[in-house]
Amino acid sequence: MIRWSDVSVSYGNGNVVGPVSLTVDTGEWVSLIGPNGAGKSTLLRTAIQPGLADGEVEVLGNRPRPGLDVAWMPQRPELPRAMGVADYVMLGRTPHLGYIGAEGPEDVASVQAALERLDLLGFARRPLGTLSGGEAQRAVLARALAQQAPVMLLDEPTTGLDIGHAVEVLDVVDELRLEGRLTVVTAAHDLTLAGRYADRLALIGEGHLIAEGVPNEVLKLEVLRAHYGAGLRVIDDPEGPIVVPMRKPND
Repeated sequence: MIRWSDVSVSYGNGNVVGPVSLTVDTGEWVSLIGPNGAGKSTLLRTAIQPGLADGEVEVLGNRPRPGLDVAWMPQRPELPRAMGVADYVMLGRTPHLGYIGAEGPEDVASVQAALERLDLLGFARRPLGTLSGGEAQRAVLARALAQQAPVMLLDEPTTGLDIGHAVEVLDVVDELRLEGRLTVVTAAHDLTLAGRYADRLALIGEGHLIAEGVPNEVLKLEVLRAHYGAGLRVIDDPEGPIVVPMRKPND
């Protein structure tokens, strides 16, 4: 479980987030949606940087312990170009290594499992600098999976992925969630994919929680147009709403 209670974040003289109150139950997947600059990524970061925000953020009823309680996948990670993929994924095990800092069989097994689930076993020895954008994105997610934290925060996890790998990655996250009661919070731009996988959507606009509920409640044309503009259309589908861009008509 993760709970934001009256959380706000200010930079300089401006308030960029909040106050926002939002609760994500254990085993639930909630996706934060909203236009660029709405505050989605900042709200996610408050769970790994407790000093960033005013208000209170709780994970499992306590202040979050990054690396142990929360696995974090940033939108723009720093990747050491010369480091091998397996070594990079092993960094996700750092909070579990103890004082001597040496990995054991459990750590190795966790890394292997993460590489396998993200189809990266063949890249284990490859330097990060040789990967494509999509391959690098999967390596970052593999590092987060290897942490085996009960809460996973993913900031745009499908950035740089083609639609096939995007679905594969989200399927992996969903399988892990259902297998182990993993709690997932994502920030997402693809509204259709967000609605396909998340139990609930939280629409963030100008730093505030505008709408919250199941995808069919939030992905409504009148709600989205107020924050994304007029250039979109919502198509009803048995598996959930499909949000598509609309070309501006020629004069």
